[in-house]
Amino acid sequence: MRRLVVSEYVTLDGIVESPEQWQFPYLSPDVAEFIQTQIAGFETLLLGRRTYDMFAAAWPSRTNNEFGVADKLNRLPKFVVSTTLQRVDWNNSTLIPKDVTKEVGRLKQGSKGEVAVIGSATLARWLMEHDLVDEIRLLVHPVVVGRGQRLFPEGTKQVGMRLVESRVFQSGVIGLSLQPAPAK
Repeated sequence: MRRLVVSEYVTLDGIVESPEQWQFPYLSPDVAEFIQTQIAGFETLLLGRRTYDMFAAAWPSRTNNEFGVADKLNRLPKFVVSTTLQRVDWNNSTLIPKDVTKEVGRLKQGSKGEVAVIGSATLARWLMEHDLVDEIRLLVHPVVVGRGQRLFPEGTKQVGMRLVESRVFQSGVIGLSLQPAPAK
């Protein structure tokens, strides 16, 4: 059974919105290598509509960019959770307009690689609330932006987490891998 991994860039104040506006000053060579390694392990992408729209506008026109991920992202099977999209045109994309729990369960039935949620904070929260997430990987950036969408806003259901791994990068970014765990 494949694992579903949520991968997020986040600020110290919990913001995940618009990482293109705050993450790049902290993209040290070791962070770039970590991102490359992580994406290399992904075999399927699961995206929300907004992240899909941003990715589909940017990645198809790129080939192996300086981080070496463009070809992989363009080649991967992509599943897009949306009740508003009518179709998805990015290579190897499939729309999931309903029965999300059932479809995610089907995706996890594979035997190879990880199903990855990149960005897609609303979808990530929904998956967490429905106990479908096996691991959350956060790249916590040493910056406070003060406003924007939070990964876990006020009112989010409490979920106990267990730290699996942590790493401090040259730029001050902290990598955290966490798994849902029952509260003690």
